[in-house]
Amino acid sequence: MVVVNVEVTAHSKRVPIHGSFGRVYFKDTSQSHHMIRRLTMKAAIMNGIRQVGIEEIPQPEIRPDQALVAIRAVGVCGSDIHYYTHGRIGDYVVNPPFILGHECAGVIVEVGSQVTNVAPGDRVAVEPGVPCRRCVFCKQGRYNLCRDVVFLATPPVNGAFAEYIAHAADFLYKLPDNASFNDGAMCEPLSTGMQAVNRSGLRMGDSVFVAGVGPIGLMTLQAFRAAGAGAVYVSDLDTSRLELAKKLGATTVFQANDADLISELRDLTDGLGPDIVVETAGSERATAQSIDIVRPGGVVVLVGLAPTAGVEMNTLAAIDKEIDIRGVFRYANTYPAALSMIARGTIDVTSMVTAEYPFEDTDRALSDVADRLPGIVKAVVTNE
Repeated sequence: MVVVNVEVTAHSKRVPIHGSFGRVYFKDTSQSHHMIRRLTMKAAIMNGIRQVGIEEIPQPEIRPDQALVAIRAVGVCGSDIHYYTHGRIGDYVVNPPFILGHECAGVIVEVGSQVTNVAPGDRVAVEPGVPCRRCVFCKQGRYNLCRDVVFLATPPVNGAFAEYIAHAADFLYKLPDNASFNDGAMCEPLSTGMQAVNRSGLRMGDSVFVAGVGPIGLMTLQAFRAAGAGAVYVSDLDTSRLELAKKLGATTVFQANDADLISELRDLTDGLGPDIVVETAGSERATAQSIDIVRPGGVVVLVGLAPTAGVEMNTLAAIDKEIDIRGVFRYANTYPAALSMIARGTIDVTSMVTAEYPFEDTDRALSDVADRLPGIVKAVVTNE
C-alpha cells in the first residue's frame, strides 16, 4: 500500500488516525487546512484494446452505506473479454483508463457508519449490480431491470480487477465457512443460470435443452438439475466441455453442428421436443434453431449475446407452436440461494475453475481466455 504525499504548511498539525488492517491516515488540524493523505492501490487498468497493465491509483473512499472490500478473487467473464477485445458491448463503450472484472469476492476491510450487516474481517461475495431501490422495477423485486443500476465493469463504472473496491453493503453476502473466495466469485455466473431457471417457469420433471456449455451454460445445466428438471440435454462444439457437462449431470450431450440434432432431440422427447430450450452460447444459429427444437407450447429462454443485434428467426413457427420467448438480463434475488447451494454441495463450481492467475498477470488471464487457450473453462484472477 502506498501513501500519496500531501504538502502542508509549516504551521499545520498532522494527527495520525489509525484505520483498519494497520493502515494509518494523517489529518491536518490547522485552521487553514483540513485534509487526509490519500492511500493508493494497485489496479489492472485497461488503456486500449488488449492493453491491460498494473498501475497505482487512488484507493476508493467509502460512503456511510458502503464497505471497503479487499478483493481476493475475480472471475474472467465473457463480457470482460468483449470489452477487452472490442472496447464495447452495444451502447456500453469503454473510455480508457478503465477497470474490468465483476465476478468477485473478498474481505471486508472497513465499513461506513450506517453498515450493520457486515464487519471488518468478514469474507463476502459481491453482487456487482447496485440498483436505485426506488423505481417501479426495484419495488417489484426485479431490480436487475433498474434503469439506474450501477454495475461493476459496465462503462463508465470501474470493476474489480483491483486491490480494493467500495461497494454498497446490502449487496455483500457473507461466505459460508466451507466456501472459498473462488466459490464466492462464481456466485455471479451461477446467478445467471438461476435466473434462467426462474424465467423458464420450470415445472418439476420438465425436459430441458441447453445450447452451449461454456461457464454460463454449465451453471445453467446445474441450476436446472437442482431445481427439479427431468432430462437435461446439452450441446457444444468443444468436446472437453461436453465431457465436463456429463460429469455435472447432463443426460445426453450433442455436438452443436450435428445435422440430426433436432430429430435426435425429438426422438428423446416422444417426438415433441424439449419443454424448455435455453440458448447460452450467443450463437445466431442456435438462437434461430431454438424455435424448431422446442416443443409446441414450450419456452425458449435467451441468455447468450449474439454478435449482432438482429437474428433471423422463424416467427411463423413461433406463433403456430405458441412458444414463449423470454430474455434473461443478469439476475435478481439469487445470491443467498446460490451461496446455500454451493455450501451444501448441490452445485459444483470448483470443477469449472480450470485456470488461476495472480493479480499481476491479469492481462495474461484476459488474453488466454480471449484466445480460447485449450483447457480453460473458467479463469480466475486471485490476490491473496
